[in-house]
Amino acid sequence: MAPDRSSVWRSVLKAAGLLLAFAFIGTLLVGLSYDNTTAQIRENERIALLTQLNAITPPHDNDLLQDQLIVQAPALLGSDQTTVYRARLNRQPIAAIFSPVIAQGYSGAIQLIIAVRTDGTLAGVRVISHRETPGLGDKIEHQRDPWILNFTGRHLHNPQRWQVQRDGGDFDQFTGATITPRAVVAAVHRTLHYFAQHQDQLFIRGRGT
Repeated sequence: MAPDRSSVWRSVLKAAGLLLAFAFIGTLLVGLSYDNTTAQIRENERIALLTQLNAITPPHDNDLLQDQLIVQAPALLGSDQTTVYRARLNRQPIAAIFSPVIAQGYSGAIQLIIAVRTDGTLAGVRVISHRETPGLGDKIEHQRDPWILNFTGRHLHNPQRWQVQRDGGDFDQFTGATITPRAVVAAVHRTLHYFAQHQDQLFIRGRGT
């Protein structure tokens, strides 16, 4: 006896309904998982950024991530737009942290964060991203070599010669990797020039120029 046509259709519709329900639930779960994962990734990135900033920033009592502006100075800072975080203590400005400043190394771009106190001295410099040769250019990482720590406390006129020693300057170079430290020294020097030229504007709330 042939099955009743209406029963067949009911079975088909029931199966289709179940498939749609499973698809809806699966999509919902994927969406919720994505939202939760994205939120966690953003929070991890926020914590990592704060850790990097606080490592080179003088003691302050403001939220660096909430006190920032974007400046446009590619000739001095290396990219079309550069984020500047402002550190304050008792509402008074104490330092500006430039992130990232781009230097062109031997194997590509080197991303730096550079903190400058209001008196023009460097509070600290760190490399946050690079592709330099392991064992040579990667000595710009403070975990591998103390070279990058030598910028702390310097300003535009100390030392007078902002170049590596091979070029007649006062900064050490790496054996077999002169291009990398040369690029970092030049980028830090340009950042100090930008700070000297725009210090007053940097600490005015709003968008920088």
